[in-house]
Amino acid sequence: MRLSALCRLAWRPAVWRAARKSGGGARTLLCPSKGCPALLPHRGICSTWGCLAKQQVAQGSGRLQNSLAREVIESSKKALSILQIEHPTFKPTLSIVQVGDDDLGQEMRSFADEIGLNIVRSCLPRDYIESEVADEIIKLNEDYNIHGLVLRHFNKSYTSKILNAVKPEKDVNGVTDVNLGRLVHGDMNECVIPPIASAVIQLLEKLANTSLDGKKVLLLGVEGPLEVSLQCLLQRKGVMTMSCPWEMKQLQATLHDADLVVVGSAKPKEIPVTWRSEMTAVNCSYDFLHGWHSSGEQPLNDNDQTPGEVVNQLAMAMCLQNLVKLSERWIQAQQCKEWNLRCLKLQPLSPVPSDIEISRGQSPKAVDVLAREIGLLTNEIEIYGQTKAKVRLSLLERLKDQPDGNYVLVAGITPTPLGEGKSTVTVGLVQALTAHLKVNSFACLRQPSQGPTFGVKGGAAGGGYAQVIPMEEFNLHLTGDIHAITAANNLLAAAIDARILHESTQSDKALYNRLVPLVDGVRKFSAIQLARLKRLGINNTDPATLTEEEIHRFVRLDIDPSTITWQRVVDTNDRFLRKITIGEASTEKKFSRLAQFDIAVASEIMAILALTTSLSDMKERMGKIVVANDKNGQPVTAEDLGITGALSVLMKDAIKPTLMQTLEGTPVFVHAGPFANIAHGNSSVLADKIALKLVGKDGFVVTEAGFGADIGMEKFFNIKCRASGLVPRVVVLVATVRALKMHGGGPNVTAGAPLKKEYTEENLKLVSDGCSNLRKQIEIAQLFGVPVVVALNVFRTDSPAEIDLVCEIAKQSGASDAVPCNHWSEGGRGSVGLAQAVRRAANQQNSFRYLYDLELPIVEKIRIIAQKVYGAQDIELSPTAQSQIDRYSQQGFGNLPICMAKTHLSLSHMPERKGVPTGFILPISDVRASIGAGFIYPLVGTMSTMPGLPTRPCFYDIDLDPETEQVKGLF
Repeated sequence: MRLSALCRLAWRPAVWRAARKSGGGARTLLCPSKGCPALLPHRGICSTWGCLAKQQVAQGSGRLQNSLAREVIESSKKALSILQIEHPTFKPTLSIVQVGDDDLGQEMRSFADEIGLNIVRSCLPRDYIESEVADEIIKLNEDYNIHGLVLRHFNKSYTSKILNAVKPEKDVNGVTDVNLGRLVHGDMNECVIPPIASAVIQLLEKLANTSLDGKKVLLLGVEGPLEVSLQCLLQRKGVMTMSCPWEMKQLQATLHDADLVVVGSAKPKEIPVTWRSEMTAVNCSYDFLHGWHSSGEQPLNDNDQTPGEVVNQLAMAMCLQNLVKLSERWIQAQQCKEWNLRCLKLQPLSPVPSDIEISRGQSPKAVDVLAREIGLLTNEIEIYGQTKAKVRLSLLERLKDQPDGNYVLVAGITPTPLGEGKSTVTVGLVQALTAHLKVNSFACLRQPSQGPTFGVKGGAAGGGYAQVIPMEEFNLHLTGDIHAITAANNLLAAAIDARILHESTQSDKALYNRLVPLVDGVRKFSAIQLARLKRLGINNTDPATLTEEEIHRFVRLDIDPSTITWQRVVDTNDRFLRKITIGEASTEKKFSRLAQFDIAVASEIMAILALTTSLSDMKERMGKIVVANDKNGQPVTAEDLGITGALSVLMKDAIKPTLMQTLEGTPVFVHAGPFANIAHGNSSVLADKIALKLVGKDGFVVTEAGFGADIGMEKFFNIKCRASGLVPRVVVLVATVRALKMHGGGPNVTAGAPLKKEYTEENLKLVSDGCSNLRKQIEIAQLFGVPVVVALNVFRTDSPAEIDLVCEIAKQSGASDAVPCNHWSEGGRGSVGLAQAVRRAANQQNSFRYLYDLELPIVEKIRIIAQKVYGAQDIELSPTAQSQIDRYSQQGFGNLPICMAKTHLSLSHMPERKGVPTGFILPISDVRASIGAGFIYPLVGTMSTMPGLPTRPCFYDIDLDPETEQVKGLF
């Protein structure tokens, strides 16, 4: 006899073996399987069943079955309907993993349909080994479309490894160690009760016609999870439970001492048993969910059907009820709440060490740990090393019903060439929000180009005690997105020149034979070629029947080389690639032309990555890229070149945001990296959208716009917000005393050169005069109707009087608050005041609006930006610019937003004019179009899209320790 079975978890269900002989008078137990009754032959056994038999005769087992199972089904239907009030499209799905392809049976499916549930099956071959079964279970564990798992037809050769492969939160059968442990410890709100056990308890209570308290219940031949769960449940009802196998020597005495018996396995023929007539027994020897008939035991013929189906049907209903309960818990788990985030402790030093020393002095969390802390599922991340992971876009579908958090933009005043710390402020702000105020928050940053990293400006991971770590991984390669962009961009560039060459050297027939080759004697158009035929208005899709005129139109793009706007790119500052000649080799048959390289982050594919909202949207945008005009003045696109699918393949991983962390262990998305002076200068829409779902309604997502508010912020509002549909709650405007002094008339600030004394000593006059630029940038933000909080990034040379003066002027100029920030030297603690100000501002009225209507003519949209944002008197278009505007308007691109390519060092087009220039005419030298990205970009003055290296680039200080493999000199 056993009183506990917690250690016996390997188990196998069985059926009661019996034979019905002609003329036999065997009685039936209450049996769980249609077609598999449990019969006791007369031989050596008194087979009367007391109250059970009487009840079956009196009321019919069908009525007993229907009343109990019906109650459970109706209860489950009601619970699901309540759940679907807030989630109308939600339909829980049960996956049944089974060996073999035996049908589940119509009854189970009927119950599921009635409640409103899905059932899917995963049928494994009978020769599957244990590890393969576990792999299949693990795969289903990570499928968020599956809400419950049941294992069927697994014999005793499978160990508890199989049972415990099921996630406890999907364990509909309640057989994992975790669920049984919860049951044993009385955690009834978190555990899942095995359906058979629930059914047995209900039947015992029903059949006993009285309370079970004080009864003696014998568990006969009951093993494994069922034994554990029945003992726990019965003991909680005041029952004394006894457990024994059929082979127990004192079985007869124990049997006669019991008030109720639960039979869990088949009785061996050689064991005689005498039953008391008043005894009530329930047979659960055949579990419909497991349904395994062990060696030497065979189910009865279909003729041997009995009315004893109550256990089986009730267990079916309770299994589905468990699925509804687990689905409810799953939905509750998806609701965003305060993260269970373990923040990393900082111990700031004075003087502050170098950025890379600080980064290396902190031990980051494993990225999979961080992912779990913020609510990501295992199958939603792709891990790169220990500290980086790509996040899959499927997350957006899972969290589509979640409300968004608060959206915050960090912009800045017109910067010095050294930068004023927008990235540092962004990181410091989220560290303050999450690590110190316990508010869910996410930073969304751009990936830095290696041009500035090895050129002048250095990296972009933040600085001091407010940075993304590991900073060398952040600044170097990351997860390869920029390399993917470079590959895709240059593949398209190669396709353009190759197409020109082949069209120039081949007849229509030769081109057609190569573009639509014979394969096994058959010509067949590819999908992208069929799309081109459709655009050309050619309805004939049989390659063999196109007319000569149709073939000519199909094979000839007739690209005008003088109109090519698509350039090759490289992620290096290389001034000698600004103008080159290509096609000089003899193999290119003298088809040479002037061309150029741009820096990789200036590629339109980078802008597409930053603005796309899905994989399908990205593919569509890729196809719309206009690379040139044909000789009739019509646009030639990537889709015309047949390259859209290939570009999308190269970008399929780059579209996923990269998860990293700050020095204090708070989450960061790093994704996309367009420059703000020659592109739109914002991180990706997708990173923002995912982060807004993860932080929850009361959380914050803080993203950054490049350079000054006149450039990055204006493009953020007019371009990015139009693409995303998102509305920011607050603008954080970053200022420094250093930059304000420069705008107030201070000497030039040069990268790499020591600062003049005006910048290291108190000078209230320069600060006061320079606040004109701060005032103007606040006015620009107010054009869009969003509250502004000024963040004064404090340097150690700033005096208290200078700090107070800037904050006072900022508030007088319309900022809702102005806060000095010390995150560089103190980490998140130094930006708690800023975090509190941002939370207050987020609760203010927001009257967000765009600056211009897209339906306005291109020239008018350019003029509005020039006058209202830059403060220009008017604009002046060069003949080239006017010609391009006319062409784009004629081609149907006139309703796109404007992305001004302008110097970031002044509100005007003249870098030397600081403060707030007025009365100037803004020259538009050229106008280009990024149709795939979705904007027109005018070039203001002379703007280079390929930076050059200075006399002393950053790479002089960058080195690698060959013994430790540690990077030195990055900043």
